[in-house]
Amino acid sequence: MKLLTLVMLPLLSSACLAQTAAPCSSAEHRQFDFWVGDWRVHVPGGDFAGLNRITSEYGGCVIHERYANGRGYTGESLNAYDAARKVWHQTWVDDSGVLLTLEGGWNGKSMILEGIGPDASGTQAKQRITWTPNADGSVRQLWETADAKGVWTAVFDGHYTRK
Repeated sequence: MKLLTLVMLPLLSSACLAQTAAPCSSAEHRQFDFWVGDWRVHVPGGDFAGLNRITSEYGGCVIHERYANGRGYTGESLNAYDAARKVWHQTWVDDSGVLLTLEGGWNGKSMILEGIGPDASGTQAKQRITWTPNADGSVRQLWETADAKGVWTAVFDGHYTRK
């Protein structure tokens, strides 16, 4: 009987693990999937702003962004849904030394993340980035910063179209 238990225990454990849902398979974990893909980014007026490759990694637990503007500037972000706190988190880093951490969530039509980071003058200011999927499959990314009075100004307005 002891031998049978030793043989069956690993099989039962494997069966239980196989029946457990993947850790990042909830609807909340899929809220940012509209951004996954290879993109050409343009600003209003049509000027080229860069290329952005967004991938789903680690079993769908991480959205990884890699951006390059074609003129020497590069950066990347890691994005993840924190199920314990029910919030999306982004950490952005780039080759100019900027570190930006943002948090927020899906409001039913857009992903909106906010945090504190350097503005154009290097002063710490409130930052907000909004990603909105469009009916044609494109995505608008609007990055804004707030001044001392709380007035929001656009820093970057990008239109993403699939490559």
